[in-house]
Order: sequence, then structure tokens, then C-alpha cells
Amino acid sequence: MAGCYECCVRCLGGIPYTSLLATLLCFSGIALFCGCGHQALTETERIIETYFARNMQDYATLAYIIQYFQYIIYGLASFFFLYCIVLLAEGFYTTSAVKQTFGEFRSTACGRCLSTTFIVVTYILAVIWLVVFAFSALPVYFFYNMATTCHTINILTETSSSINQLCMDARQYGLLPWNATPGRVCGMTLVAVCKTKEFFLTYDLYVAAFTGAGATLLALLTYMISTTYNYAVLKFLGRKGIGTRC
Repeated sequence: MAGCYECCVRCLGGIPYTSLLATLLCFSGIALFCGCGHQALTETERIIETYFARNMQDYATLAYIIQYFQYIIYGLASFFFLYCIVLLAEGFYTTSAVKQTFGEFRSTACGRCLSTTFIVVTYILAVIWLVVFAFSALPVYFFYNMATTCHTINILTETSSSINQLCMDARQYGLLPWNATPGRVCGMTLVAVCKTKEFFLTYDLYVAAFTGAGATLLALLTYMISTTYNYAVLKFLGRKGIGTRC
């Protein structure tokens, strides 16, 4: 009975909890970003087509870009799923409790080289994803400004006759070319757009995608810290059997 208990304790001690937490965070973050982002792009195309552009040629480029990004999202989801699994496996590999459970084990030059590769790749991915995280805030900013403008129009409806001068211009955000007509929505027409379920759905989806991007970035930073710590301990202490806990 005591032997079984000790075995269970050793097995639980061999779990790289930091890497496991980062994996769960990465899975949930990338699922939010890819799932909500894909649907949000579809709804954005519908809103632009319905309210901001009358000529199909005006939003043809936007539609092509949206379709291109949706294909990228498919690739991102597959890549991060596999990469997170590999990083989790690397976390198990570099945990001293796992080495003690499955026998004495000394790190090799190949193992340390592999750990270095994961550190570099994860660092590059974190930098790239920081840019993605920043860009994912742009549609949130657009829809936030749109909702704020609608709220202002509702306040000024009974006290001002210049509400038609309050507009949202998609051309200013680069969504449409400057020669697109009408390119903007003003006054009570804008308020009507803000009351549609498409607007609320798209806004919420972009907020969720932005949150998912932030969670994924946090997961990559956690991975980077964990793998760097593991590598340092493997290099300087692990040669004599002293392992890591990340």
C-alpha cells in the first residue's frame, strides 16, 4: 500500500504543471481567436456589404482579404494545436521527477540543443503573436467607436438637429477605398445599424477573439519562461541528477 502511494506521489510530481497550464491556456486562447475571429470576419463582410458599400467592386478587395485571413486561421489552429502538444511533451522530458520515475537519466547535448530550439522558436512566435494581438485590437476599436457614436446620437436626438453630421466612415479605417460610395453611415441610419443583431454579434465576436489572442500570448510567454528555466537547470545542474520543476 505504501509502495502504491509513493508511486502515485512520484507520478503526480512528474507532471510539468506550468507547461500543462500553458497548454490549456493556449488551447482555449487559440480556439477563441480562431473560432470567433473566423465568424467575425464573415459578419464584417456582411455589414460592409449591406450598409457601407453599394458597388461590389468597392469591397471586392476586402472580401478577398477576409477570405485569405480565414484560410490563415485554419492553419494557425492546426499549427498551435500541434506545437502546444510538442511543448507539453518537452515539459515532461525536462522535469526531474519524470526522470526519477523512469530511471536515472542524464541530459545529452542533443537534448539541450532541442531545448534551445524550442526556446528560440517560442520566442519568435511570441514576438509575432504580439503583433497579431495588437492588430486584433483594431476591429474592436472600430466597433467601439461605432457604438460610442450611436450612443452620442441617441443622447443628442432631442436636443440637436446636427446629428446627421455624426458618422462612421469605413474608409478612414482602411476597410474601403476612398472612392467607395457611400463609404460611411450617418445619423439615425447609423443608430439603426447599431441596433441590428449583426452589429452586436460581430462586436462580441471581435472582443472574444481579442481576448483569445491575449490568452495565447500569455501562454507563449509562460512556455518561454518555463523552457528557459528548464534549459538553465539542465545545463548547469541537471548533469548530476538535479532536475527542474517547471
